[in-house]
Amino acid sequence: MVRYSVEPENPEKVSKSRGSHLRVHFKHCREIAHYTKGMPVNKALKHLDDVLAFKAVIPFVRFTGGIGRKAQAKQVKAPGSKGRWPVKATAVYRDLLKNAVANAETKGLDTENLIIDHAQVNRAPAGRRRTYRAHGRIGKYASQPAHIEIMLKEKEESVEKMEEEEPQKLTKKEAARRRFVKVGA
Repeated sequence: MVRYSVEPENPEKVSKSRGSHLRVHFKHCREIAHYTKGMPVNKALKHLDDVLAFKAVIPFVRFTGGIGRKAQAKQVKAPGSKGRWPVKATAVYRDLLKNAVANAETKGLDTENLIIDHAQVNRAPAGRRRTYRAHGRIGKYASQPAHIEIMLKEKEESVEKMEEEEPQKLTKKEAARRRFVKVGA
């Protein structure tokens, strides 16, 4: 059995999917997971399809060094209008998401009410290659792969809050009188 970083309180209502040592950029996957976490699955899949068609953008929030500004990033309220279209990472994440939906169908969950409850990306060990430099030197040429895990759960029906009477306003003097305890009377 594979360990996930969180344990759901009700495992029967949760669907999981994960990929290890995936050869896609860790930073791209992190931004995709951060954006889609908490979204309904259908909305997330639609957005990922739009990213692959260059109709929508993934906002870059954390790793923004060298990330250019994009007009489409304003639609997703990206800070500084920074975003990109990470095609390979989006395709891999989308496939994992579809796999989690298929696992939910197998468990008998309602796929229309699924939300992405947990999406986490961790760095995997770097793939090491070499590149040849000037003056007979050799430099490292490392890839930054990722581990991705996704958990989907059914959205719970919201419960209405019970109506309460307005709390009575107390003056400071009245509150002090209530705190005061009479001794020996």
